[in-house]
Amino acid sequence: QVQLKEAGGGLVQPGGSLRLSCTASGSIVRANVMAWYRQVPGRQRELVASISRAGSTTYADSVKSRFTISMESPLTAVYLQMNNLEPSDTAVYYCNAFGIWYEGYYANDDYWGQGTRVTVSS
Repeated sequence: QVQLKEAGGGLVQPGGSLRLSCTASGSIVRANVMAWYRQVPGRQRELVASISRAGSTTYADSVKSRFTISMESPLTAVYLQMNNLEPSDTAVYYCNAFGIWYEGYYANDDYWGQGTRVTVSS
């Protein structure tokens, strides 16, 4: 089993910054991909940013140039630096790890954290 623990959410004013962190623990050696998703009530969870074991990144158009995803190698921890935050960034942010290397084998397993709330408001 793998556990993902997020931290760093909170209340921030528009234009402010926050840094989210997500650390994997348990039987994981490394993940193939880790990502941040976010969800607001009544809407589907959406991908914010992802990073692969090789360091390739993707971003939602709405956060490009404002958010930066980074990782610790091997891929067992991921960070999301969020700058110039907007009220529309308000959501619960979830960490995801997909494609897990365990000791001695690989599986297309998919894990989620419990989420950390980000509120952007004046």
